[in-house]
Amino acid sequence: MFTSENGQLRQPASVTGRFIELYEEVGLPPVRLHDLRHGAATLAYAAGADLKDIQEMLGHSLITITADTHTSLLPEADLGDRRGRSPARTARPRHLRKHRHRSGG
Repeated sequence: MFTSENGQLRQPASVTGRFIELYEEVGLPPVRLHDLRHGAATLAYAAGADLKDIQEMLGHSLITITADTHTSLLPEADLGDRRGRSPARTARPRHLRKHRHRSGG
């Protein structure tokens, strides 16, 4: 929901239209306004936010909706072990990961 300066609700089409104007003005590729919601939730999860908190933030009725949508978008994030390790230390892009080679013998 978006409101104007006087607190009145804005029409979704006007918000979408303004959003398109803004990303075109700065030269960004097209993106749906709704995609920002997904992006924010996915980044929150990657940063260590609890799925229950993300579920509440998004207003999902079932946590499985949140989990299915947002955990699958960052498979390189260490999703199995969330015990205090920073995602910056556990989620390395594939091209930066060091491969360990076993020596023969």
